[in-house]
Amino acid sequence: MPWLESRSRRINYELTGPDDGPACILVNGLTQYIKLWMPFRDGLVARGFRVVSYDMLGQGQSDKPRLFIDQSDQVEVLRALIDTMGPRPIFVGGISFGGVIALRYAIEHPDTIAGLVPMSSFAEIPPQLMRLGVAMRTALVLGGTKYLQDLLFPMNFSNAWLEAKADIIDLATYRGWLINDVYALQNLMESFLEFEPLTAKLSSIKVPTFIMTGEFDFLTPRPLQDSLRTHIPDSAMVIIPRAYHAFTLEKAELAAYLMARFAEDVMAGRFQGKKSVWIGPEEVGGELTPFPEGFDHLRSIPVRIKAPEPAIQREPAAS
Repeated sequence: MPWLESRSRRINYELTGPDDGPACILVNGLTQYIKLWMPFRDGLVARGFRVVSYDMLGQGQSDKPRLFIDQSDQVEVLRALIDTMGPRPIFVGGISFGGVIALRYAIEHPDTIAGLVPMSSFAEIPPQLMRLGVAMRTALVLGGTKYLQDLLFPMNFSNAWLEAKADIIDLATYRGWLINDVYALQNLMESFLEFEPLTAKLSSIKVPTFIMTGEFDFLTPRPLQDSLRTHIPDSAMVIIPRAYHAFTLEKAELAAYLMARFAEDVMAGRFQGKKSVWIGPEEVGGELTPFPEGFDHLRSIPVRIKAPEPAIQREPAAS
């Protein structure tokens, strides 16, 4: 297991896949750790990608500063990791808070990556998301890591997944408690709540961008993803059917397949985002479907968009 030094701090990361393959760097969500990428990572490796997964500052086995962790520190860690990859196509994918770090990186270092994949992410924090963030911080402070995880599981996954995984959820919660430090997580949450909106800067992202969102994600709902689509010039948004916030875990193989296809299209010169909206396939190997014209892609139910009322033509006044 290699270690990266970034401003005298040690970062835990893993490298898998062929040495000469194009690179995919995966950025954790707020309470994640490196091992949670394994099924997603394996899907990318199977398609010939060199995959980098790592624990951000304050997570897993990486250093855990006891004081405030600024988002710019996380961007610097990502920059240092990308520097180690050498000259090859590099794609960055981030889930939730990790998507924010990926967006910031693409804004600040636009010429160092080939493509960007924000997943369940956001460029601003509306009141609903802010109140959820405050509630999660309170849960962590008053109840500890396990209470926070107990709160997050039903927010992140479908009933079907929770039922199927019931026998391992307690074990997963215990592992999360062991590997994540409560004070470091609190510092990470403070950096989330001190978030400064990125929307005005999104137009400076010049790389192809593939925005992935779950059909039933209520933590970072579709209008937040659509804001990315409308402000990033060369972007497309895909809605993953029956997916919730943490689809990189629940639908890992499908999400990895979609990221790999995007990267392959970019490298082959086929990707033309055009700020388009797509419906993802149900299974690995399926095709994307254009979102039907005339329907509102921000709704959970297919509501036809009303055509504008025709302007009333008035007769000129008699002279």
